[in-house]
Amino acid sequence: MSIIGKQIKKYRIQKNITQEQLGQLVGVTTQAVSKWERGGTPDAEILPALSQVLSVSIDALFGREDENFTTTLARKLISMPNDEAFKFAFSICWAIQIGMLQDTSIPDDVLNTFVNHLSICSDKKDYCSKMLYDNGIVTARLSQDWHHFFLMVEPQNGIKPQLSDTETLRKIFEVFADKKLLNILIYMYSRPNTPIATSLISKNTGIKPDEVDKCMKILCDFSLATKNTAETADGVIFTYMFHQESSVIPMLCMADEIAKTDFQDIVARFERQKPLI
Repeated sequence: MSIIGKQIKKYRIQKNITQEQLGQLVGVTTQAVSKWERGGTPDAEILPALSQVLSVSIDALFGREDENFTTTLARKLISMPNDEAFKFAFSICWAIQIGMLQDTSIPDDVLNTFVNHLSICSDKKDYCSKMLYDNGIVTARLSQDWHHFFLMVEPQNGIKPQLSDTETLRKIFEVFADKKLLNILIYMYSRPNTPIATSLISKNTGIKPDEVDKCMKILCDFSLATKNTAETADGVIFTYMFHQESSVIPMLCMADEIAKTDFQDIVARFERQKPLI
């Protein structure tokens, strides 16, 4: 068996498709696929189609690429400047979103346009894509200058056992429901990553200093901020540093998505039979 024949067979089996199905997808007979896998070589014009259907590079078909797709993708992102990497990464996320439709009837030209044509968010509308399956959830937002993506693989025993108890969760939501706390959160995240004194927080939020310290204690208790002291000519003052590794921004993104009433659904599929929680 030739190298390319071995590779075609290997990737075909990984995709869990038969020789007949592969032949139909690339426009040849089952006998042609069988011939390739027994030592024949496909015509050069077939290689791009094989590459696309098997989700591998042409180099991989010739055995010149041992890394799997995810490793290759990771290396590509590593080599890119940070701003380009974020844009490219979201384009991959959007491709994942469309791919999770798992609709093999979509023609290639339509699929390519849909995956690559992000100009749908060139206007001022908010677009969203939501898919709920028993195996997980995939959502994405495409607004004019704001994109985010969420993918959850369903835990074996469901979502509920993974969550904290309801009282703990309620306390978290209580933080975001409190007007003063939310104003402080948004102000603190608008600042550079530097310690901020109580007086400055008070000045920019309109909240009295003693109330600021009460609010900040709550945020520190939830590890959203750290309290420090600084000695000045006028005595000791409190300063606060927000934890940039927290999940506040994703939570605000999701809350904003829930709050929107005029989202345009561009992709929606709800095939979930199990309860959400």
